[in-house]
Amino acid sequence: MPVRRPALFVGFSRQHWRGDLTGGLTAAVVALPLALAFGNAALGPGGAIYGLYGAIITGFLAALFGGTPAQVSGPTGPMSVTVAGVVSTLAAIGASRDLADGEMLPLVMTAVVLGGLLQILMGVLRLGRYITLVPYSVVSGFMSGIGVIILTLQIGPLLGINSRGGVLQSLEMVIRGFDPNPAALIVGLVTLLVVFTTPRRISQWIPSPLLALVLITPLSLLVFPEGLARIGTIPGGGLSFNLPNWQEHWPLLLRAGLVLAVLGAIDSLLTSLVADNISHNRHRSDRELVGQGIANTVAGLFNGLPGAGATMRTVINIQSGGRTPLSGMTHSIVLLLLLLGAGPLAEGIPTALLAGILIKVGLDIIDWGFLRRAHRLSMKTALVMWGVLLMTVFWDLIGAVVVGMFVANLLTIESITDHQLGSMDTGTAHLSTHEQELLERCGDDLILFHLHGPLSFGAAKGISERMMLVRQYKILLLDITDVPHLGVTASLAIERMVEEAERNHRRVLVTGARGKVKRRLAQFGIHDLVDERFEALQQADRWLNG
Repeated sequence: MPVRRPALFVGFSRQHWRGDLTGGLTAAVVALPLALAFGNAALGPGGAIYGLYGAIITGFLAALFGGTPAQVSGPTGPMSVTVAGVVSTLAAIGASRDLADGEMLPLVMTAVVLGGLLQILMGVLRLGRYITLVPYSVVSGFMSGIGVIILTLQIGPLLGINSRGGVLQSLEMVIRGFDPNPAALIVGLVTLLVVFTTPRRISQWIPSPLLALVLITPLSLLVFPEGLARIGTIPGGGLSFNLPNWQEHWPLLLRAGLVLAVLGAIDSLLTSLVADNISHNRHRSDRELVGQGIANTVAGLFNGLPGAGATMRTVINIQSGGRTPLSGMTHSIVLLLLLLGAGPLAEGIPTALLAGILIKVGLDIIDWGFLRRAHRLSMKTALVMWGVLLMTVFWDLIGAVVVGMFVANLLTIESITDHQLGSMDTGTAHLSTHEQELLERCGDDLILFHLHGPLSFGAAKGISERMMLVRQYKILLLDITDVPHLGVTASLAIERMVEEAERNHRRVLVTGARGKVKRRLAQFGIHDLVDERFEALQQADRWLNG
């Protein structure tokens, strides 16, 4: 009798261990410069190491507890932008200036812990399936907006200008204090040159961001030993445990936690879909949310930047042979070894170099393909996408997604309604010869409406408009043989039609209702149903012609 493995170990396989080790190692090589860059972008000077902490913790625990076997998790653009927003808000209300004052980090990490706990709750409530239903126009606009935010926020560091805050505040600080640091500008431009022009035959062995990190850091120390902003001293002692600060600024932190939870869920599950397509596996959405939630909760407790499923790292992992959670865990172990062995070397990394890497990341996140052809596919889709993009950049991340989904769903409802209204016809082509003969015998005293397709609340308008016809005919025959689903609002409209007929001493016959549709009508007190259309026409003929 086979031994059933505990649920914790679902997805592990000894068959793929070599590919998992190779994939995890390759993903770690890609993740190292990105983790440092995202940490610096999110938390400012001194924050790079916390990005690496986040990559180690979320990468290991999300792989262990998550529902996408080959997914690699870590700090991503949306999560880093959100944390940067929290830092900016805390500075604006005077709660903290920067990491150096010792007050900011506990507050930010409290928001991270809250976000992780909310993700666990989302998984327990089985909300994962709904997150993947976000329209592509909304996802495209949101991700492109994140790319624009990353690009904008890195202009200052690339020029060697101190700029903090959101998009507008950062641009304002750059314009007001425009005095580029030549050393930073040179380092940033050389970084961009490396990450954009490295030949594919080289980048497939060593990713261009890591190549820039390895080449430019020692050169910058030789050429610009002073006058260039760098990561700075990495705290000794490694990871440290901190209890969340639940008492101060909790409305702000709770809202930030909600944003992190939702964005992390969207980011992770979209990456899970990409992983499914490449690896030919099927992820488990709710388990993935629980895994991401556990990972982010622990990351917040140990001062790690929050993470999510990272598309580029996941794709590289799978292409390098990674197939099981062991690959994601290997990626974290390799990063931990690099932290322990090469931590002091990272102190000399210029922030302009990290800005150059993030500019490449921002450009990659923007959905250029959809931006170019959205207007040719549908003007309404293009307007939704551009609207979400602009709201993401200039207003609010979650607000942009919520408004975008609301508008996209309204447009979908409008389209479905138009289709449903068009499905209400009085034609006789679908009738048999005998049914057509009976219909002719009834003459102008009967009108037949044939409905087909699912009828939601959008169809209620059309049904209500037909209600006025009840007064013009003695019998209204409503044929719903081809209706697989009947919504509550559409049922109410049919109920009102029956009541209107009774008030005017007319008759309404409903035929073809079966299964759930029949039970739904019975719930509204509509019991005068005829199973077959032929029988309904016979009954109408008897009423009219005796």
